[in-house]
Parts: sequence; structure tokens; C-alpha cells
Amino acid sequence: MGITVRRALKQDCPRLLELIQELADYEKAPEEVTVTLQHFEESGFGEKPVWWAFVAEENGITLGFALYYIRYSTWKGQRMYLEDILVTNSARGKGIGSLLMDRLIVEAKEKGFSGMMWQVLNWNEPAINFYKKYNVTFDEEWTNCIISF
Repeated sequence: MGITVRRALKQDCPRLLELIQELADYEKAPEEVTVTLQHFEESGFGEKPVWWAFVAEENGITLGFALYYIRYSTWKGQRMYLEDILVTNSARGKGIGSLLMDRLIVEAKEKGFSGMMWQVLNWNEPAINFYKKYNVTFDEEWTNCIISF
């Protein structure tokens, strides 16, 4: 398998935004992606980055990514928060999602995080089944709350 996983670079941002839009389309929320390329780049590669990512590529073509940030729990300390993991539809079934997830787990352990968290839509059976392979705990107790500005 000629797929490699590496840290994202600033020049990956346009392709990452394309994949983010693909994810929004899949999640039935295509109009929700409003971040600009400039803001996205600054947030990941500016003076004070707030997100980090890994990309999976084959023959120089980015087929997937995983983007995370640091969440702080007053009970558990620093934790990795996986904002998005996506493998483009045409590349699914090649093990790319597992390569990305495994790299995230290594990163979280290397950085001394106490764990990793993320959300999954309750109707996204393919994602839920993928996560079950990692023996995750699905938390049915908490409700998401959002204030948008």
C-alpha cells in the first residue's frame, strides 16, 4: 500500500477545505462550512495555532485527513479532541481511516494526553462501526450545546 500519513502543512489547507466541504455534504449540512481559507490557515499555521492535522496521501494526492485540537478537562487534564476525520469517498476501504486513527493515538500518547474524544452523528453507521473497532465508549448521557455568533 503506497499510502503515507504525515503532518499537515500550510499548503495542504485548500485541499483540506475541499475535504471538509465533502464531509459537510455527507452530513447533510453543505451550507454550514463558512470558514475562509485565510482564517483556516491562520488558525492552523499562524503565530498561535489552535489545530493540528495529519493527512493521508497516495502518489501526492491527499485522500484523507484527521484534524484535532487540545481540550482541557478539569477531571482528566489535557485530552485530544478529534474535530474531523475523513477519507474521501473514492478512497474508502483502503485502510486510510485506520492509518489516520492509529497516528492520532500515537500522537495523543506522545503528548501525554489523558485520552481522546470526538463526536459522531447517531445516524452515521459506517463511522460508528469504524469506531467500534477501537473499543470506544459511546456516551449517551451528555447533550451538545452550541451558541453561535
